[in-house]
Amino acid sequence: MKVDIEGLKKILVDSNLISERDFNLATKEAKEQKKSLQDLVVEKDLISDEELGQLIADQIGFPYINLSKAKVPKEILEIVPELVAREQKIIAFDRTQEGLKLAMANPENLEIREFIERKSGERVIPYFATSKDIEDVLKFYKKGIRVELEKLVGRTLKEVEQKTKTSEELQLPVIKITELILNYGYENRASDIHLEPYKNKTILRYRIDGVLHDVLTLPKFCHDLLVSRIKILAKLRTDIHEIAQDGHFSFEVPAEKVDVRVSVVPIEEGEKVVLRLLSERVRKYDLEDLGLLEEHAKIIRRNIKKPWGMTLISGPAGSGKTTTLYAVLKILNTRNVNIMTIEDPIEYDIEGVNQIQVNPKTNLTFAEGLKAIVRQNPDIIMVGEVRDIETAKLTVNAAMTGHLVLSTFHAIDSSTTLPRLSDMGTEPFLITSTVNLIISQRLVRKICPKCIESHKESFSEIAKLLGRDLTLKPKTKDETWLFKGRGCPLCQKTGYFGRTGIFETLEMQEPIKKLVMTKANADQIRKAARSLGMRTMIEDGFEKVERGITTLEEVLRAIKE
Repeated sequence: MKVDIEGLKKILVDSNLISERDFNLATKEAKEQKKSLQDLVVEKDLISDEELGQLIADQIGFPYINLSKAKVPKEILEIVPELVAREQKIIAFDRTQEGLKLAMANPENLEIREFIERKSGERVIPYFATSKDIEDVLKFYKKGIRVELEKLVGRTLKEVEQKTKTSEELQLPVIKITELILNYGYENRASDIHLEPYKNKTILRYRIDGVLHDVLTLPKFCHDLLVSRIKILAKLRTDIHEIAQDGHFSFEVPAEKVDVRVSVVPIEEGEKVVLRLLSERVRKYDLEDLGLLEEHAKIIRRNIKKPWGMTLISGPAGSGKTTTLYAVLKILNTRNVNIMTIEDPIEYDIEGVNQIQVNPKTNLTFAEGLKAIVRQNPDIIMVGEVRDIETAKLTVNAAMTGHLVLSTFHAIDSSTTLPRLSDMGTEPFLITSTVNLIISQRLVRKICPKCIESHKESFSEIAKLLGRDLTLKPKTKDETWLFKGRGCPLCQKTGYFGRTGIFETLEMQEPIKKLVMTKANADQIRKAARSLGMRTMIEDGFEKVERGITTLEEVLRAIKE
């Protein structure tokens, strides 16, 4: 039988692997998010997927297989049809003289075992594998987007291009091609899909873990067809090509509904389309899930419990500021407070939070929206971004009048945020009276867990690269162990899989306030903050390097470039 919640509790809590408090919190969160409890305890790093799999296998009396460490031959994988494998959560992974080895999320399912035995003509040897492990292997059924697309069209892309050159009419299944592009992007964890027109071609690109990859080159005539289909889905004007348009739609995948934010802009060679995929699986709102170390998380929790004042999250575009805002909102979102936001755009709907979308057409700007919000008797206000002088003044005023205010700000680091606020016309005494905390952050790619390997590096050379911001000492004489990903099918040969944040948190303590009042520069503020115990982003990043979470090159790329 499958391991239910009580069985899982016996395995994890009674064995002192997870505290009862953590288990109960995970159970509640899994129910709220409609997720598998097994997947959630792994996702929250309460236990590794391999360790959990081994424990469950021992409990139900079946051998365990870690598919992430097994090389599954294509011909063995395809013994089980893809639809059956997805529906039943099974993977054929090996064949021996004894029979066909089958990884199963529920190895006690006799019906499916007998079905595979009849189909293959071989004895089935059942193994237990975690659902997460099976999901990771299911993607290997795919033959690549080019092969899948050519299968849909019924001819190669080269043949398609030749047909168009001879002016021969060619009907393309545009709806299915669009679905393929969306599904392939989702399966490969793309955050954005780009359709870029050129003079004689169009290029499909995916942004995965923050890096853009060229995926496919299509004949130019395909571009207008795909753009028209996307406009129809997003309810945009298909007869207008000279102005920028924004919209949204959603599409279904087996596990969830994915929201898509659409941006269409005219460029010299046509209309460029960018699709932002807003997937439920990446909505990790817990602070620790974002990569915050315990000391940073404690500082944030301490400051957001204050009844009024302002918390600012700074960093460049694409550094995860909005996600951190949502993580803070999740903590604060209770029925005894009125939370209101003004955003552009609203990335995720949050139950219990009143969210307002900026709309310049009706003069609903950040500033005008903020004026209206203050009249709605809020306890907590979230402003998507402080981007002009008027919004800065209104945000500070809201914090002064007894509201807890959260917002984002474009600045290099936490120390630079304070002088920039002053430059925007905010009086120093207002800054010191309202700002409680500044969080600065960047996103770095995580090392692929399947192909991670270690190597030694000279600490003195590392210190030269990282510069004056590094105050950590080597754990052994002038050398330390670092890690990197070798490259494998799971990470598409990049050595990276997923992203995490590196942070610094600056609290407004008295020495900092005195410097702000004298209009001190960012270097003076940074020096004082470090003397008060602030850990810089460089130091936070290097700790994650030593822990094998990311690489030195990633930290340098995120901070130095």
